Amino acid sequence: MLVLNFLRYPKQLINELLIGDWLIIILSLVGIFYLFQSLWTNEHATKVQISVGNEIYATYSLNQQREIHLHGKLGDAVISISQGKARFSQSPCNTQYCVHQGWLSHAGQVAICLPNQISLELLAERKLYDSLSY
Repeated sequence: MLVLNFLRYPKQLINELLIGDWLIIILSLVGIFYLFQSLWTNEHATKVQISVGNEIYATYSLNQQREIHLHGKLGDAVISISQGKARFSQSPCNTQYCVHQGWLSHAGQVAICLPNQISLELLAERKLYDSLSY
């Protein structure tokens, strides 16, 4: 009911708010901003972990320039690492979604070639958590 009144008469409701109400609103906004900054990180990745099928194939540093040729279920794929980024450069699949994903540079980003059963995930120094980690 309070929300409906606020939508109908916003100036009247603002005038009725007390100092404690304003304090709660301001502290809530500061708390939300702090949690957003501390939990929603956009940390740069330092490593790329490549999986073929259900097994981890290798983990490489992103501080090097390299092309990795892998054989998957459909054929050969090429993963490029350059200037702190990684990507699928070639894939034998028809859709090429993994190639169109482009360069990945932030921790937690993933590119997957499902038909060829090859995936790459970027990792940071510390483990980032998301809804899939639990």
